[in-house]
Amino acid sequence: MLAAMTLALTACSGEAEEPEAPADDGMQEGDDPAAADLPEGSTMAELAEAGSIRIGTKFDQPLFGLQGPDGVPEGFDVEIGTIIAGELGIAPEDIEWVETISANRESFIETDQVDLVVATYTINDTRKERISFAGPYYEAGQSILTLASNEDIQGPDDLAGAKVCTVSGSTPEANLLENFPDTEVVPFGAYNECLDPLKNGQVDAISTDNVILAGFAADDDELEVRGEPFTEEPYGIGLAKDDDEFRNWINDVLEEIFEDGRWTEAWESTAGTVLPTPEPPAVDRY
Repeated sequence: MLAAMTLALTACSGEAEEPEAPADDGMQEGDDPAAADLPEGSTMAELAEAGSIRIGTKFDQPLFGLQGPDGVPEGFDVEIGTIIAGELGIAPEDIEWVETISANRESFIETDQVDLVVATYTINDTRKERISFAGPYYEAGQSILTLASNEDIQGPDDLAGAKVCTVSGSTPEANLLENFPDTEVVPFGAYNECLDPLKNGQVDAISTDNVILAGFAADDDELEVRGEPFTEEPYGIGLAKDDDEFRNWINDVLEEIFEDGRWTEAWESTAGTVLPTPEPPAVDRY
């Protein structure tokens, strides 16, 4: 009987099906699945394969890009950059955040110091001569910040004869110089450098995009934003000139997050803590 059982078990084991070999998906060990569906040789594929990205942003602007205690910037621009990196399979800890100020954004892109710039970066034709833009992902407008105790400045019509601080190389500076000839423009390297001169009376106001000024006012009861925005400032994502494949890919990502709620979530967790939630703008596929 024992011999018969042994033979039966042997027969059963001989009839067992061989395990199927795993399907060949064309990937080799060590390949990054995030790069699998990206065009070979594209910027997107190269970044996904590298597993890291360098993103330029502001470090001095509450709500959009403000350096935190750990050295990592926080804000809406940072969230947008993080989403784009995530679509390439790049984790937040593998993003290198590079401080970019208004005066060096184009040069940092041209000299390959960054892969992208997401830094309250207004799209305009002059800048398009040197770099490309994806977006816009937000529509801002130039406004005025002054002391809450200052009753003389209520809007742009009151800037004649006033000293107005802004940032060198910025769109607001260019607008002030061109359209407000009776205003004395006082340029600094960064917007937060304008705050002390405003408080000690060296300048009468600060002028830049409304969302930047709202961040300063939210942190300080002595400051107040005055009047309605008097320009249109579409914020775009800067990248290398004529990299149309990368630009179109980022535009696809933006349109996707406009629809699936991630853009709204990014806004409401940052700038939306102070400002109302707007509708996302239409992407300009120029």
